Amino acid sequence: MENNTYQVLLYYKYVLIDEPELFAETHLATCKEIGLLGRILVSHEGINGTVSGTVTQTQTYMELMKSDERFADMMFKIDEVEGHAFKKMHVRARHEVVHLGLGEDDINPNEITGEYLSPVEFYKKMQQDDTIVIDARNDYEYDLGHFRGAVRPEIKNFRDLPKWMRENKEQFEGKKILTYCTGGIRCEKFSGWLVKEGYEDVGQLHGGIATYGKDPEVRGKLWDGQMYVFDERIAVPVNQEEHVIVGKDHFTGDPCERYVNCANPECNDKILCSEENEHFYLRSCSDACRTHPRNRYIVEHELTEDQFQAKLEAIARLKTV
Repeated sequence: MENNTYQVLLYYKYVLIDEPELFAETHLATCKEIGLLGRILVSHEGINGTVSGTVTQTQTYMELMKSDERFADMMFKIDEVEGHAFKKMHVRARHEVVHLGLGEDDINPNEITGEYLSPVEFYKKMQQDDTIVIDARNDYEYDLGHFRGAVRPEIKNFRDLPKWMRENKEQFEGKKILTYCTGGIRCEKFSGWLVKEGYEDVGQLHGGIATYGKDPEVRGKLWDGQMYVFDERIAVPVNQEEHVIVGKDHFTGDPCERYVNCANPECNDKILCSEENEHFYLRSCSDACRTHPRNRYIVEHELTEDQFQAKLEAIARLKTV
């Protein structure tokens, strides 16, 4: 493998880290010295990161992390990419590495969590009777791709998941529950919360979707769409045997796997849409966002008032057809 080949590393570890602020400061300096770019969160409960760099740089980083006994057994999910998947390098100290909104009742996955399932075990179990698969990610992640038949919680943030589960408890009672997320870190807490709530048969996809798609036996089967990732790539394939597009254009409902952010900075919702519809609808998810005084699309494309009004009139005409 050539030294100019790049890789993305996705990893986490729930482990006690003293003085996370100091750790974050020194770790940022180390990452910059190696030449990595990415985003890492650190707290007393552990570390959650994704970084990109050349093969040499990422190998150096993994060796460095594994030399620390706290991270010696940490699982790294590795993707080959054509270049850096990030623009900057951030390492930030946080109260939690993933926020489930439980406060003093927060879950420690080292004490309570669901049963770890390998990709093969997960594949087999999600086809069993009385089994419900719950997507532990946000709604826009689900909309791009998900396991076939998985439940889509109506949430925009991970912290809203417990409340949603309690409001919809009746559909899960007495069922075997499987849950999954991108790399596994959210499922560690969510599955532990499910166990604490009294669900007796709870399993989680160990290593997340990122591991499932690379398993040589499963080959990503029963996954439809693509996996949303939090870097410049946005979407990556999972199913190695067939590709079923499940994403739908926000404006037309046509098959679509292209995400943009709403041009209204106070909204900023992710919108699945074609490039053509992005420009026709001013990259705005609604009329209110299109006419918002801070609409970024209007500024970026230097639209005059006449051009802006002409766009609005064209949209209005289309709606009346």
